[in-house]
Amino acid sequence: MTSHDIYTGGCQCGALRFRLDGKPDHVSICHCRMCQKAFGAYYAPLVSTRGTGFSWTRGQPKYFHSSNHVRRGFCDNCGTPLTYEAADGIAVSAGAFDDPSSLPPSVQYGTEGKIPFVDHLHTLPGHDTMDDIDEAPFLSDIVSNQHPDHDTQTWQPVPADRGMTKEDDA
Repeated sequence: MTSHDIYTGGCQCGALRFRLDGKPDHVSICHCRMCQKAFGAYYAPLVSTRGTGFSWTRGQPKYFHSSNHVRRGFCDNCGTPLTYEAADGIAVSAGAFDDPSSLPPSVQYGTEGKIPFVDHLHTLPGHDTMDDIDEAPFLSDIVSNQHPDHDTQTWQPVPADRGMTKEDDA
């Protein structure tokens, strides 16, 4: 096994971290309505852990049983969706990996629920985040509370109200 066969990741706040030892051989996106709702997105990108060594290296997820056969793990601190777990194994959210670009999908599932415009997203105009500074001036001094994309020795929760104003909280 080379260093390229080790993949790490975690939730947005860093309360949960995981490690995958071994090259995943099944990376997919699922368009079914249940995955759309679970991820709050047009589809769910998932990395199967079958044939690899998967472990939680910090914390344990909370679970929601989305059906009689599937439970979904998430961070109860920041809400990041992390796993799809069924009798055939665990799949991890591709976006939760520290380097999601190293795990491109090779198959699509749940295409009966595929939203038609998804095939055309790549044709939309693209802009860098800071291109919108005139319309969103708060971006000029934004301070990220997101955990870095690598393992750390410690984790400190960020207070839920950090950076928020009373008007934002209403």
